[in-house]
Amino acid sequence: MLHFPQRPLRPARKAVLAVVAVVLAMFASSCTPTPDASPSAANQPSASGTAVGIAAPAPSESDPWRPAAHLTASQNWINDPNGLVYENGTYHAFYQHNPHGNFWGDMSWGHSTSTDLVHWTQQPVAMEGSASEEIFSGAIVPDTKNASGLGTAENPPLVALYTSSYGDGGALPKGSQAQSVAYSLDHGASWTKYKGNPVLSLKPASNNFRDPKITWYEPGKYWVMTTVVADAQVVKLFKSTDLLHWNFLSDFSGVGAQGGLWEVPELLQMDVDGGSGLKKWVMIVSINPGGIAGGSGMQYFVGDFDGTRFTAENAAKPGDPLTESQWLDHGADFYAANTITAAPGGKPVLLGWMGNWDYAQSVPSTPWRGSMAIPRQLTLAATGSRFELHSTIAQAAADALTNTKTSEVHSKNLTVTDSTESLDSDFGSRTQLIDAEMDVAGSADAGLVLRGSTDGKAGLRISYNRATQTLKVDRSAAGTSNFSPKFSPYHQASVPMKDGKVRLRILLDSSSVEVFTQDGSVVISDIFFPQWGNTGAAAFSAGGT
Repeated sequence: MLHFPQRPLRPARKAVLAVVAVVLAMFASSCTPTPDASPSAANQPSASGTAVGIAAPAPSESDPWRPAAHLTASQNWINDPNGLVYENGTYHAFYQHNPHGNFWGDMSWGHSTSTDLVHWTQQPVAMEGSASEEIFSGAIVPDTKNASGLGTAENPPLVALYTSSYGDGGALPKGSQAQSVAYSLDHGASWTKYKGNPVLSLKPASNNFRDPKITWYEPGKYWVMTTVVADAQVVKLFKSTDLLHWNFLSDFSGVGAQGGLWEVPELLQMDVDGGSGLKKWVMIVSINPGGIAGGSGMQYFVGDFDGTRFTAENAAKPGDPLTESQWLDHGADFYAANTITAAPGGKPVLLGWMGNWDYAQSVPSTPWRGSMAIPRQLTLAATGSRFELHSTIAQAAADALTNTKTSEVHSKNLTVTDSTESLDSDFGSRTQLIDAEMDVAGSADAGLVLRGSTDGKAGLRISYNRATQTLKVDRSAAGTSNFSPKFSPYHQASVPMKDGKVRLRILLDSSSVEVFTQDGSVVISDIFFPQWGNTGAAAFSAGGT
């Protein structure tokens, strides 16, 4: 085993029939969030009135599934990310949060901040729900020219558009949902609700009108809001020049998977990779149930937007097999993702909830429940008759994960023939970034086992079948799974070989895995709940070398 603490090792290719070359960046303890001495301080002001921020505690034997490299709350429930924005040098992630319990309810906006998209500091609850109005999903826009009039030219506001879900005594009948505004004049530390709320509702009022996301449309010099009528599988588009008064543009519906609620839509314009100068518009829509892996999932459509109407190209039709739709992720646990407004770098950066409504409220973690996936950078590729979204780890997060000051880099080349070969203790860290290239030309089935037990009976199995050209993530023997009959055992996707090889980038955390294949053309994200002592890693092949 070669150990290079300062830089990744690029091993020479061996002249053998099958080589599994694994370059692994292991995180030292300094890469995991440092726990605060008093977790309850997350929601307490200091004596001077400044918010006291803390990092979530690190994983431990008493809390074995707490993520080390993913956003979660120090305690209590979180789900969909909201109000994602980069402002004043800081990434802000707001999210659906229950300040009072480890279950969905009392929906409020939690708040965490980061400078690198890996290490997050939890802030006080941004907007807390009440019996008359729960605070559902939404978006934040830096109103840099103070078009809303809610700030000043010298101190322009951050403007949040969010869904009000009304209870007894609310502005609309109980159960109704409408879009409201709040604003911040102190870089997101505190929020004031607009007195004219709600700013947008349907007539008659709808119980499923929600999830506003805002895009600036430069040719028309106005903002476009995407929302959904979730149970009708309809995305509704509106426009505004001041973020307060909204006019209807059009509906988008009648395509793609329709087996559940449509939620958290987003419309964004992207450059097509390759330097041609071509731009396309992309509509991202979450669906629950009816996803490609069962339960929750995320589909997308590529097409054109003329300022009024979005038109999808080569989209699947309702009733088509799910494989005909285009999916952001083929695992079970990636949902409600949306992009970070004003993120640096010029490419969309996406943050999603690592959960599935089939079993999210039953997962065995405590005192927290729910986490976010690693932020992802999106690119749009022209492939055959369709354009495809590709996902890779966002650059800021990748830099943090591979920081030579806080990570150790190990390398191993090996040939495996009808057997399982240990990757040794160097590959036993709970949180790992693994780059693997597998030459599978001489093997029927090959892959990796991670978080394995000493007796070899337990482990997360990532495998590639050469005959079917299918990548599979199998969590059936990876740990605790008896909390829900809907906790599906495995997920798979078609991944064509390139020159007889399969390239994987795997981010493994305490209770999750994200597998990016062939430069991000396919991603499989799953949560799992291994035993604390299971830290083994191995490479295997079956049916050849």
